[in-house]
Amino acid sequence: MTYDLLKLAHIIGAILIGAGLIGVWICDLRSRQSFELVRFSEAVRNIAVFYDGVVVPGALILLTSGIWMIVEFFGGWNFVAVPWLAGMVFLFAFEFIEGNTITRLYFTRLRRLTQEALRVGAFTPELEKARAENLPSFTHFLDLPMLFLIVALGALKPDNWRLFVVGSLGALAIAAALTIVLPRLYPWAADRRSPVPP
Repeated sequence: MTYDLLKLAHIIGAILIGAGLIGVWICDLRSRQSFELVRFSEAVRNIAVFYDGVVVPGALILLTSGIWMIVEFFGGWNFVAVPWLAGMVFLFAFEFIEGNTITRLYFTRLRRLTQEALRVGAFTPELEKARAENLPSFTHFLDLPMLFLIVALGALKPDNWRLFVVGSLGALAIAAALTIVLPRLYPWAADRRSPVPP
């Protein structure tokens, strides 16, 4: 019964993280399309709501239930000998650390710069510079592919590291491609002299 409840909590945590990251993804895309400062600020605020209100609680539920299951049902540190489980733990730890450092700090700074821009009444050079940063965009675009890989490992339970390696390389490639391609889809974002996008 304990295992079933922990598994249920684990699934709920994964659903919350997935829903939150999809919400962040949509709001980020909306912010990239925004030509008006007020709409941009709303998108940035919604990113914070999804992160703090959905992703973080989901991650904490996933972390708690995962550690509990590993300690009680998978022999504690013996999990390192199980490829699918060790892969899930490694990817979750990587995403947890990355999400609470690079990505989260970036969106927090973006929100602060947006508030300053609202007080000025126009996009500031500091805000424009922050919007153009590549590393935070890359780590942000990496979140969903990595989550899908974690879910794939838990669902398929491979007995070797092939899925982990191929999936990790695929996730990195997808994130890199999105980091390069998406900014080019909205070329008017860098030029705010026109009242409407071309």
